Amino acid sequence: MKKLFTLLTSIIIVFSMTIIGCNNKTQAPAKINNNSFKVHYIDVGQGDSILVQSNDKNLLIDAGPRKSQDKLLDYLKSLNIKKLDYVIATHPHEDHIGGMGQVIKNFEIGKFYSPKVTATTKTYEYMINQLKNKNLKINVIKAGSGNDIDLGEGTKVEVFSPINSKYKDLNDYSPIMRISYNNNSFLFTGDAEKIAEKEVLDSGANIKSDVLKFGHHGSSTSTTQEFFKKVSPSIGVISCGLNNDYGHPHKEILKLIKDNNLTVYRTDKDGNVVLKSDGNKITKE
Repeated sequence: MKKLFTLLTSIIIVFSMTIIGCNNKTQAPAKINNNSFKVHYIDVGQGDSILVQSNDKNLLIDAGPRKSQDKLLDYLKSLNIKKLDYVIATHPHEDHIGGMGQVIKNFEIGKFYSPKVTATTKTYEYMINQLKNKNLKINVIKAGSGNDIDLGEGTKVEVFSPINSKYKDLNDYSPIMRISYNNNSFLFTGDAEKIAEKEVLDSGANIKSDVLKFGHHGSSTSTTQEFFKKVSPSIGVISCGLNNDYGHPHKEILKLIKDNNLTVYRTDKDGNVVLKSDGNKITKE
């Protein structure tokens, strides 16, 4: 009887220690994303081309003018890029899609996006033919379509425009979109002008961002005081050509920059501009 009591006592002690051990089990630490987030504002002269890299995924926004296409291709290849997971043609102006046909031809493309508008130019037709050659369809980019673009952990894509289906100016078809990486955010505007900016403001969208790519190469037709105030950036980027014929960036925009003590990088003066984020802090490479 005494031996049985001792055996039962031992079993109870062991069982109790097992329960305590389970309850005190240390939880695995939360996974931390150490991947960096980079935005390349590529110097393509008087035009736009931006590469966003996050979690080993690549998003290309525009491809600059045709005369700079070799420069663009060389830059992308220097980064050992084989696939562009997402490509966006903001609107069918030559200084934004001039090199797009060659980009489509030379790289594997995951998904291709553009607003619902066409053009009759040879540049646009060449881009369309290259899409057909690779059996790529055009996904329409518009307000609310950002959920379809997945750049991986910690990254969020929000597309705020175009809101309407028809605009007088092709520039206003340009998507105004924000890409956030953890606590940092970047706003991209293509050539969107005052009409598109006002529509986005009227929609109540939260466009506050750390970095603003000035609309339309720093033209006075974009980046109103109200729009700039809502974005409230700490860094600005202007993509334009050196001594361009359009006078970009215009004096109104330069005054806006000066009045707000904004740190600004320009492709005409700084060449390729690469901004890197660790999720909390943005630095220039």
